[in-house]
Amino acid sequence: MTLLATIIALGPLIFVHELGHFLAAKAVGVHVERFSIGLGPRVFGFRWGATEYVLSAIPLGGYVKMGGMEDEVMERIEGGAEAPPRVPGPGDFDGKPVWARTVIISAGVVMNMIFAFAAYTFIVAYWGVQEVDSTRVGQVRAELLPAGTEALADVAPGSRIVRVGGAEVAHWGNVMDALVESAPGPLALEFAEPGVTIEVDLPGDPAERGRLARAVPFWREALVGAVEPGSPAERGGLEAGDRILALDGTPVRMWEDFERYVQRHPEQRVEFTVVRDGRQLMRVVTPESRQVRDESGTARDVGQVGVYTPQPPTTYARVSFGEAVATGYEQTVAVTRLTVDFLRRLVTMDVSPRNVGSIVAIGAASGQAIRQGVDVFLGLMALLSVNLAVLNILPIPVLDGGHLVFLGIEAVRGRALSVEQRLRWSNVGLIIIMGLMVFALSNDFLRLLGL
Repeated sequence: MTLLATIIALGPLIFVHELGHFLAAKAVGVHVERFSIGLGPRVFGFRWGATEYVLSAIPLGGYVKMGGMEDEVMERIEGGAEAPPRVPGPGDFDGKPVWARTVIISAGVVMNMIFAFAAYTFIVAYWGVQEVDSTRVGQVRAELLPAGTEALADVAPGSRIVRVGGAEVAHWGNVMDALVESAPGPLALEFAEPGVTIEVDLPGDPAERGRLARAVPFWREALVGAVEPGSPAERGGLEAGDRILALDGTPVRMWEDFERYVQRHPEQRVEFTVVRDGRQLMRVVTPESRQVRDESGTARDVGQVGVYTPQPPTTYARVSFGEAVATGYEQTVAVTRLTVDFLRRLVTMDVSPRNVGSIVAIGAASGQAIRQGVDVFLGLMALLSVNLAVLNILPIPVLDGGHLVFLGIEAVRGRALSVEQRLRWSNVGLIIIMGLMVFALSNDFLRLLGL
């Protein structure tokens, strides 16, 4: 199941990426000799018009062979296939202007982003928007409450909201919609506790509404959802599924209790009392010191141990098609930002390199996602498509981003790099990519071994 899920997840993404190059090449008049899914020797293929469509032996990529591409490069890609000498023609890739070649090279990344947007939009249009399936309130952040809403600071963590403005609320999205989108003025929040109603005066300023939304979080259990590889939590023996009962003997009721305590104790030993498989255990973890910025932009040092809260139970809320399109765009942008930020933090060592995974990690995630449902699997494909786009645009020779750098150099200096120069840099890029692949594979095998 895992192998099949991996092929189903990656196959269409590779096809879409190469289809982008193919369509762009056709659009600007470049002759396409071969369109291949996979690398290495040909397994199956057919010719339609002037183009040969091929399925190749190694299902780890694909390529579009265009007229005028260097035979030395394509020989390596095709696994030593021999091609007859060709006569340069008007449909050659290298004979097109820089702008046309830039369009062709960029089209694969663009198609991956379009796929992600379409997938997210389809998920929301067909199933709906995922909302937290709870109306329990977490720890209200009193310092963020706008004027007129201070009464919310008295809400006990864990309290369940049943009505807002007289309308019943079924999930956390209903609560947020009421707080953010209701007309300015009085608004009553009714709680499950008999007779408990709080009235607030909603501000008209959109920025104040945003602060209000951040001030009132949903309830999160003090459960460890995931442990970052190489983190203090992993070194201290914490595991996914652990329920945190106390820190240095101080009871922990919810995630915010745990988060605040750890943040206040950077570089100090903290004794965790957790429940795992029905057994109470003690673990000692020393939070690392990290610099963060608060709402005012002030930098401060806080403790972090490298654990994540589990995904809360969710439900789907139906929306219009227009809202689905808007949500699909927002999710695509959000995932792109997260991917870029992860790479930035990886370079600055703010996250452990042990978080980098290979095809093994993708396979495990694909197998798990396909068992959870089509919507989850399609969401994973959208996430992988964005990742593929971002990684491909990196300025590393042999990747699309590297080719764009070559084109940029050509545009500035007025002539292209020689074939020998491009091959030399491509070899460097290939070594970098192979090194990263080996490193990612070693991470996955170490995780499989529990190391």
